[in-house]
Amino acid sequence: MPVINRIADFHADMTTWRRDLHQHPELSYEEHWTSDFVAKQLESFGIEVHRGLAETGIVGKLVGRSDSGKAIGLRADMDALPILEANDIAYKSLNPGKMHACGHDGHTTMLLGAAKYLAETRNFDGTVYFIFQPAEEGGAGGDRMVKEGLFEKFPVETVWGMHNIPGMAVGEFAVKAGPMMAGTATFDITVHGRGGHAAMPHQNVDPVLMAGELVGALQTIASRNTHPVDSVVVSVTQIHGGDAYNVIPPSMVLRGTVRTYKDAVMDLAEARMRQVVEGVTLAHGGRGEVEFRRGYPATVNHEAETEIAAKVAVALVGADKVDRNPTPSMGGEDFSYMLNAKPGSYVWIGNGAADASAMLHNPGYDFNDEVLPLGASYWSKLVESELPRAEG
Repeated sequence: MPVINRIADFHADMTTWRRDLHQHPELSYEEHWTSDFVAKQLESFGIEVHRGLAETGIVGKLVGRSDSGKAIGLRADMDALPILEANDIAYKSLNPGKMHACGHDGHTTMLLGAAKYLAETRNFDGTVYFIFQPAEEGGAGGDRMVKEGLFEKFPVETVWGMHNIPGMAVGEFAVKAGPMMAGTATFDITVHGRGGHAAMPHQNVDPVLMAGELVGALQTIASRNTHPVDSVVVSVTQIHGGDAYNVIPPSMVLRGTVRTYKDAVMDLAEARMRQVVEGVTLAHGGRGEVEFRRGYPATVNHEAETEIAAKVAVALVGADKVDRNPTPSMGGEDFSYMLNAKPGSYVWIGNGAADASAMLHNPGYDFNDEVLPLGASYWSKLVESELPRAEG
């Protein structure tokens, strides 16, 4: 695999780091052990370390052979998920009910590997900021870092992200301009009726019936309200209500998620959801309430920076190993906040073949250590490309 020789030399060290991180998973804003580990490694490389953004965030600063005045940011996420690990491995999670099931241990390690190499060689002019972000998994750590002054304290011209993808071969990348990941929202719908004896439904206003009708009616947001070339997912994932076999409850609660790539489509989905809930419940003599919460915005790559990212990946693995038109994911990603603040690009790196039990957010997932030197090489080549040495 075409990786930088020096990075290949310390592949074993990176594997040790990654497995140490895997054994010590921490949830959003609890990444204290992880932050200490990252800071210690950066300091050992001779990199200036800054702490405190978003509680557990870390930013490392490295200036090249000279300061050209140009700076870029490389971001990796650090947090884990509230999942009980199913893997029977020597480096299994030591924190029951928590595991690195999305590969953030690998993301952190790849960026540390690049930091080590770049600190040794400094074959660039300018400044690179290594951004280790907490709380990607629902905690909006990216948003918080930006709001707390990430780019004012560490001014960059561009910012770059990367995520592993199980099922994509090791040695492959994917990137495209435009949406890579979806914008997210969650909703709670409360349906109010009038409870009573289940044997006398004519005396009641049945919220169970309304809830069932709403599950189907909400799908018309995608099938009949949204332009066919746009994408939206409306999924009801929970229905709660009732305590007895012979009692119609007074209310029901439906919960779920909405995903789309465009703010305008999200606006439409929210407006139509409120109208559908009102219409269905009124038709049955009840009433409904909708709580609609916007989550992460869509992760949208900038065109110029995406061309740069693709060029670096092609130089590393060859054009036939870089998918320039991947199907965007309906998953959410809070790197979107950084891309909304600065130009940049977010690439996918293959984690190797995987069956259904080894995909992201699965208790059987594990990051593939063979990917570590490739990811670190991508980061390093990107820095050397974006912050080239002055001639002469």
